[in-house]
This record gives sequence, structure tokens and C-alpha cells, in this order.
Amino acid sequence: KVLTGVDDLQQVKSLEMRVDTRDNSLGNFGAYLPNLRELKLNNSLLVSVRDLGTTLSHLHVLWMACCGLSDLDGISSCSSLKELYVAYNSISDLSQLTWLDHLEVLDLEGNNIEDINQIQYLGLCCKLSRLTVEGNLICLKPNAESAEDSDYNYRAEVKKLIPHLEYLDEIPASQT
Repeated sequence: KVLTGVDDLQQVKSLEMRVDTRDNSLGNFGAYLPNLRELKLNNSLLVSVRDLGTTLSHLHVLWMACCGLSDLDGISSCSSLKELYVAYNSISDLSQLTWLDHLEVLDLEGNNIEDINQIQYLGLCCKLSRLTVEGNLICLKPNAESAEDSDYNYRAEVKKLIPHLEYLDEIPASQT
């Protein structure tokens, strides 16, 4: 109530805060905010997405940029997500995102995605229309073991793996 400035937490649709879950988990704070649709946790310290608990299934937009995340385990409990912003973390495994059936916008800029095959998981997100992956190794070469190849075009590769994508790195995906 102190954070939101309102007595009736059912009124809260959007919340921005910084948290450090190394000492305290957030537990199931989403249970107190049944109408929360947008949550901004940028520049927080999150050991895991699991620290958000399992009561944010009604959330539509989640910002967790610069939070020190190394994986997305637990993101499936945010089953209504339409937009996920997790730029500048250390994420390399995208398999957990396959559970997000409503995902339309995904920002993965500046993470540790080293294998273009990780993008195939995003192909299963049938509503995904906007993706940002610039600043990941896959923009330079298909995987960590391969040498840089001037013929390699990550835009074309991503478009093959996610045919329904409309925008890649803020540019129409059809432009390779």
C-alpha cells in the first residue's frame, strides 16, 4: 500500500519498483494485486524469475532489464504476458518462452544468446510479432564454435525460424 499510494490494491494496474531478491523473495505478492497488468522491475537484483512467485498470471507487460538474470526459469507462471523486456541480462536459453502463448513483443537485446537454434523456441510463440536480439553473439555468427562468416545473415536466419515475425530489431523483418 505504501508503494502504490492507494488503500484499495484492486485498483492497481501498473507498478514500478526495484527489488533485491537475494535476501527476500517477493513471495506471492501478485495475489494482493489481482488487476496488476504492468510490472517494471528494471535495475533490480533478481536471482531468478521464480522469485516473482506464481501469482502474476494476469500480467500483460513485464520489464526486467538489467536485473542480473541468467535464465528465464519460472516465466511460464506469467502465462498472460504479451510483452516481455529482459534486455541486458545474461540469458542464453530461450526454451522457457515456449509456454507464453500470448507473447507479442520480446526484447532480448544485450544478452548471451550464442546459438541461432535457440530462436526456434520463439517460433512456437505464434503471436510473436516484434523481437529485438541485437547485441547478442548470434548477430555475428550462428554459434559460439563457428567462425565469423561474411555470408552469415542473422536476420534471414531468424526470419526462417520465426516466419510470422513482423519486426526484428525495430526494422521490418522482411528486410534482410
